[in-house]
Amino acid sequence: MERSGASEATGSDASGPDPQLAVTMGFTGFGKKARTFDLEAMFEQTRRTAVERSRKTLEAREKEEEMSREKELRQNEDIEPTSSRSNVVRDCSKSSSRDTSSSESEESSDSSGDELIGPPLPPKMVGKPVNFMDEDILGTLPPPLNEEEEAEEEEEEEEEEENPVHKIPDSHEITLKHGTKTVSALGLDPSGARLVTGGYDYDVKFWDFAGMDASFKAFRSLQPCECHQIKSLQYSNTGDMILVVSGSSQAKVIDRDGFEVMECIKGDQYIVDMANTKGHTAMLHTGSWHPKIKGEFMTCSNDATVRTWEVENPKKQKSVFKPRTMQGKKVIPTTCTYSRDGNLIAAACQNGSIQIWDRNLTLKLSNGTVCMLWAHTEVCVM
Repeated sequence: MERSGASEATGSDASGPDPQLAVTMGFTGFGKKARTFDLEAMFEQTRRTAVERSRKTLEAREKEEEMSREKELRQNEDIEPTSSRSNVVRDCSKSSSRDTSSSESEESSDSSGDELIGPPLPPKMVGKPVNFMDEDILGTLPPPLNEEEEAEEEEEEEEEEENPVHKIPDSHEITLKHGTKTVSALGLDPSGARLVTGGYDYDVKFWDFAGMDASFKAFRSLQPCECHQIKSLQYSNTGDMILVVSGSSQAKVIDRDGFEVMECIKGDQYIVDMANTKGHTAMLHTGSWHPKIKGEFMTCSNDATVRTWEVENPKKQKSVFKPRTMQGKKVIPTTCTYSRDGNLIAAACQNGSIQIWDRNLTLKLSNGTVCMLWAHTEVCVM
């Protein structure tokens, strides 16, 4: 069946173009043989045409010069007849020499097939083959590079190729000037319309991309934590609140315009069991919002605890998680975060371990304190 179909197709191609196809496409000419062009012949014809045109142009210019000279001679004959005759003789001799030189050039151009188009060659090169590596033409070649210089250039090229900054598909770039000290925290609005920055100068600045002018200045600047360096800034999922974590033991929540919403309570540093205090007793490291529940966030501190909070209840934490080593000793968490579904809490500790707890595995004591159960997963990072 395939062979018969192929034979039918070839038969239809040999018979000629399909008239129905020509009607459908709106133009004819299917099946015609394509024209072939001889490029060498076309280039040769173009060269000859150019030589002929240049020859005609030179002849026309010579005729114009002769006509102008004849006019000048006629004008000078009335004044100086003797001098005019000698000038005529000289002009005639010059024109005859030019005619002979032009005829010789034409004969040489007809005899030589490879005619050069352009300005004449310098006298040194007349009758010599053109060598483009000649020092008189190109000058001396530059000295070869040393092996060390070549190796350095190759390393620079490799660094430029491996630089990940060059792979960012950015088309525009601006520089926002926060201050003169280190910028230690950044927070981007979920919609991407606003940016909040914090630094070692205790300032928190708000940037609005939609309302920003050519000066690129922040529309608001404040110090929510007084004389404490800003450690972390994070917008809530809805974008209406910002979690501010500083070098103090009390985290703050402000709205998107910078006004304070709540401040976490400070714990009692004289109590040994950190689960019995109402808040952190040492410097904070970072914080994170719950990905699902609005108004819930957590913080970790130098007091070796991870605490969860609710915006509606700033006077006491919601639950306490205490990282421990395999020997049961305290270990300080340096950062913490929720899982995507919000059911797990993870903390990275100073001993190189990552400890994970189930957020729902908590119990409520008789005194109202909520603490973690002694069950956690520890991931050791080598």
